Amino acid sequence: MAKKKKASSLRCPTCRTLVLAGEPDFPFCSDRCRVIDLGKWASGGYVISSKINDPEELENIAEAQSRKQFDPDDDDISSRER
Repeated sequence: MAKKKKASSLRCPTCRTLVLAGEPDFPFCSDRCRVIDLGKWASGGYVISSKINDPEELENIAEAQSRKQFDPDDDDISSRER
């Protein structure tokens, strides 16, 4: 059985600087990078996606896509003949 190697260093997720595991701001290189990362989460820059399990919601998405694809009143000039 393979042993799991404990990470002794990683790259800072914000600036990609090498950070050792013993440093106080690990896995970030500094408090500044930690706050930048937090700001991205708070502003919606990062999202965790998940599957849509609600059948009604799936139907609504499919209906919207089919309307977009076959709508004759669509303002998309590339889809109309001139």
